Amino acid sequence: MHKKKKAILFICFILLIGISPIHLPPTSAAGQTVKIGIDRLNIREGPGLSYPVVAQVNKGERYTYLSEKEDWIEIQLKDGKKGWAADWLVTLESSENSSTTISQSVNKQAIISADGLRVRKGPGTNYEVIGTINKGENFSVLAADGDWIQLATSYGNGWVSSEFVQFNSHSVKSNGSKTVNGKITSNSLNIRSEPSLNGSIIGKLHAGDQVIILSQKNGWTQISHLGKEAWVSSQYVEMVEGNMDVKEQTQLEPSKSGKTGTGTVTATSLTVRSTGSLNGKAIGSVSMGQTFTILEEANNWVKIEFKKGSYGWVASWYLEKPNHKSTETNKQAVQESTLTILHNGSNIRKSADPSSTVVERADQGATYEIISIQNDWYEVRLGNGDSGFIAGWIVSVNGPAPVVEKPGPKTSLKNKKIVIDPGHGGRDNGTTGASGTTEKTVTLKTAKLLYDKLKAAGANVILTRNTDTFIPLSSRVYTAHYHNADAFISIHYDSIADRSVRGMTTYYYHSYQKGLAADVHSSVASSSSLKNRDYRFGDYYVLRENKRNAILLELGYLSNPTEEMIVTSGQYQEMVTTGIYQGLAKHFN
Repeated sequence: MHKKKKAILFICFILLIGISPIHLPPTSAAGQTVKIGIDRLNIREGPGLSYPVVAQVNKGERYTYLSEKEDWIEIQLKDGKKGWAADWLVTLESSENSSTTISQSVNKQAIISADGLRVRKGPGTNYEVIGTINKGENFSVLAADGDWIQLATSYGNGWVSSEFVQFNSHSVKSNGSKTVNGKITSNSLNIRSEPSLNGSIIGKLHAGDQVIILSQKNGWTQISHLGKEAWVSSQYVEMVEGNMDVKEQTQLEPSKSGKTGTGTVTATSLTVRSTGSLNGKAIGSVSMGQTFTILEEANNWVKIEFKKGSYGWVASWYLEKPNHKSTETNKQAVQESTLTILHNGSNIRKSADPSSTVVERADQGATYEIISIQNDWYEVRLGNGDSGFIAGWIVSVNGPAPVVEKPGPKTSLKNKKIVIDPGHGGRDNGTTGASGTTEKTVTLKTAKLLYDKLKAAGANVILTRNTDTFIPLSSRVYTAHYHNADAFISIHYDSIADRSVRGMTTYYYHSYQKGLAADVHSSVASSSSLKNRDYRFGDYYVLRENKRNAILLELGYLSNPTEEMIVTSGQYQEMVTTGIYQGLAKHFN
């Protein structure tokens, strides 16, 4: 009997082992969760775009963090499976502290950062709307639940999304008009993303600038910067007595030292806003052809005095600044000299500026009378009697006129075979922007401007298309192989369901393409004002099947209304093509 009991116990032990998991689950970073940043985000089987999609998740959902590899984060899905998410589309947060910022804001004041913000009966979009509140209004915070906060409003106690709220630890009157203000005392003060010297620099302020103060801690002051929270060192912020309301701030005349030249309006009617953002309140408008003194510049917005005693902000991509280097004082008259065009399709422009309108295209061997020299440009007489300008380094001179030599990257680019691939075309529109911009149109615009710059430097440049034509991906790659290209540059513009996403990214596939991606991306990022989303691996046909040094650039999000206006402007096109040009020169040097 005793032996029988032992046998039964042994069998039970074996059964317990059999049903127990053999492998322990992977340990995750203690208390960390991953918050999804966009709707319908693809979760992949492995850490890369080449892996199959195993699930789709939505914005705001949270999952357990498991591990990281390069630009990818492994998460635990709700069905027990695991998958990988691109780290640039998610936020890593501490699960026990994910609501700390909001929870700590209870009993503080909330400043609304968007007009028409819906107030709901409960903490979620499924609850009934009881009213709306507007940007700049202040309310007491009563409670917090996840990404929602409860406010004491004129409609009663209601809930709003914390995404459109800033918190103020100072005492603020809840009349919707007063805020705590500060004045900057440093000539160049860094604005940081965190209250630490390790925080990334997201902007600069100058002596005399006014800021809205949200809170202070450990020697740092939290401010409102372009509708978002940011930090500056407290030692350079002076509290302003008799805090101003929003209207008074727009009327405040900036210091004379902040002036940065003039600009002429190029839009038919341009809205003037209270702050340098599309979220700023419309306070007036200006018309095409009006010229204003630029008092201040920040993140593609400029401050002007749009009428006597009234100041506001306008989008800088609708202001044309004069080319001061091309003034009459720098103009040198030339007599009895001609020039000869060195390359087919050379552009003769309306003014001595690479972004100026093309008035005529000239082919190799054509000759023109030289009228004058403006810096590095020759003014020439056209066949119809008008004049135009051509870059001095793409022509040869006959006569006593000075010869222009273009310094810099010309040597490293000379004779390099570069294929420029404007994405999409013909029946393939690519993405369509928030205001209707088609990707195929703007990629061709960028490609042609880049073509001019590289051709002028002596490169052998080939366009995969120079009209609105459909070109198969295989033909684009074949062009690079046929010409034995030193570099293949595929130009695109991005799009995503979440219209708040912005920035530029560069992709490579093979390891031998990584160096080119790094060089070009760093130059473009430093030339443009867009968010830097870095360079990374990307599984694209024109890269994967390309045996040449190839990269693909996504030069901004057309799905973001603000970014769509920026990337289609002449100013941005000039900056980004200069960045690509300099990046290629750097790589070949």
